[in-house]
Amino acid sequence: MKLVLLQPQLNTRADNSNNEHIATLTQDLSLAPEDIVLLPEHHDHRPSREDYRNSTRDLSQRLGAHVVGGSHHDHSSKKTVNSGVVTAPSGDVLAIYEKLRPYAAERERVQARSQFGEICIGGVNVMIVICADFWFSDLFLRSQHTPDLILVPALSVTRKPTPQYSRQLWQHMAVARVYEFGAYVGISDWGHPSELGASSTSGVAGFADPTTNAPDHLFQPLGDAAVQIFELDME
Repeated sequence: MKLVLLQPQLNTRADNSNNEHIATLTQDLSLAPEDIVLLPEHHDHRPSREDYRNSTRDLSQRLGAHVVGGSHHDHSSKKTVNSGVVTAPSGDVLAIYEKLRPYAAERERVQARSQFGEICIGGVNVMIVICADFWFSDLFLRSQHTPDLILVPALSVTRKPTPQYSRQLWQHMAVARVYEFGAYVGISDWGHPSELGASSTSGVAGFADPTTNAPDHLFQPLGDAAVQIFELDME
């Protein structure tokens, strides 16, 4: 199984430019149906939930792989919901997952929800937690199955002058989760510096591997790469 992680330069415009950029970055990938592409949190700022869902489905169909569609702010109810969809190579929507615990100022505009992200893909138990939910260990107790792979669509922000502080925090948390569950961890994020307005993105995307014997491979950051493929050995 291949896992495709992303860390593109994105923006907050309410148009299709982020999806077009992601499509360009991934267009030459050679993937199998059981492979997984993970998009960043809130990469799609268009107001239409249908547009977001259709873009995720289209990407799955073009790549012939599963897509964990980052997240989208759904405004169809009284208070905004931060949630995402998992789509199959056929374009079918297989699962919906929600942000359970909005963080900091996000609480003022996003409603806490309850739909935990769990799905089995190619015999692999996949857990999906949106950004800051990754930091709350009690949320992991909601899982029905021990995860083989934990996926985190992120939009990391920092008030520090550089992204290094946030990157170290995320790296240590990813390694901790790897050894807590014996699972792979994949994080996709907005690249640094993306167009975010007042806040600064940190670019914390990376891959944590429970199978390695090399200390410097416990966590492999994407660094300046916008897209990177990692092989998962599930034997």
